Amino acid sequence: MILGVGSGMMLEDRPAGLALPVSVAVLVLASACGAVGLSERVRDPRLVVSALVGLGLCGAGLDWPQSDGPGLVVGFMALAGLALRMPRLIALLAAMPVVVALAVSDAHEAVNPASTVLTVAMATALLFVTSALAALSREGQHRAEALLAQEATIREVREQNAALAERSRLARELHDVLAHCLSGLSVQLEGAQLRAAQTAADAALADQIACARELARDGMLNARRVVRALRGDELPEAARLPQLVSDTASALGVPVTVRVDGAPRSLAPEAALTAYRTVQEALTNVAKHAGRGATASIVLTWAQESLDISVADRGGERTPTGGTPGGFGLAGMTERAALHGGHVEAGHSGDGFTVRLRLPVRPALQGERA
Repeated sequence: MILGVGSGMMLEDRPAGLALPVSVAVLVLASACGAVGLSERVRDPRLVVSALVGLGLCGAGLDWPQSDGPGLVVGFMALAGLALRMPRLIALLAAMPVVVALAVSDAHEAVNPASTVLTVAMATALLFVTSALAALSREGQHRAEALLAQEATIREVREQNAALAERSRLARELHDVLAHCLSGLSVQLEGAQLRAAQTAADAALADQIACARELARDGMLNARRVVRALRGDELPEAARLPQLVSDTASALGVPVTVRVDGAPRSLAPEAALTAYRTVQEALTNVAKHAGRGATASIVLTWAQESLDISVADRGGERTPTGGTPGGFGLAGMTERAALHGGHVEAGHSGDGFTVRLRLPVRPALQGERA
């Protein structure tokens, strides 16, 4: 804008003599004032008001040698900036010296000074009111956008509360059903174990009943963890993985060794749960398929960008259904890992079976930790 004003002055009626360097200096000063006063990056009201008043006075100075010249545009630009950026009262007070300077500059060579002053006053008043209305409209739009964002946040919170309430209801129902069924199963298996001991039943049958009882106990523990997850309780953390593995191995009656290579790092809660569930399913398969005397070893390897988990079993009297574990366990492991960008490999290794999981390490976000 200032460049256009300067070009207009030089092309239409270039100032002569000393007025030329003075006009150029005023143009440079006006450019500096406009850059400060009209920039959205400048927030200090005192600096903005000073710059815009200076811009208006520069416009009056440019208009002095050429009444009704391009300098009037610079003054109007300063008035519009005051009305748009400043509160109404401050803008009105700051605009007064600019209006007076523009009126005097335009009227000093006018044939009818009074008429010129009145014209300038009316023009500046119209411009000021129009700019003030534009500022009010912009503020109203910002308030409307803020209210819409607040309403969206409230709606999202309500939906989350409704989802949490439904999850809590499902968790209660699931807990009641599983607690009743698994508790009854555990009692029945305990009775069957005592009966087998009293009647001197086959040792293999007694061992299978004991193993089934341990599986029922482990199922109850897992059900409680799932219920806690549904209720929004804390999920297992990656740092607690060795302890959780040890607890699971103890519940299943499988001797297990755990080795951790590298420094443990933070995982997203769902990724940590995936790692834990994969190890848990692998140990369950060891208990079901490897038979008596089997041992398991778990290696957690923390790399820069991934977590590698290896679960391998050795020895044991393989059950008739031994070999590759069937059912949906391996499929569930693979699906869980794929959801987090990882993958699972499983197969025979020597006299046992090995499950390997690789998960990318992505630090947990603040919202995920909450």
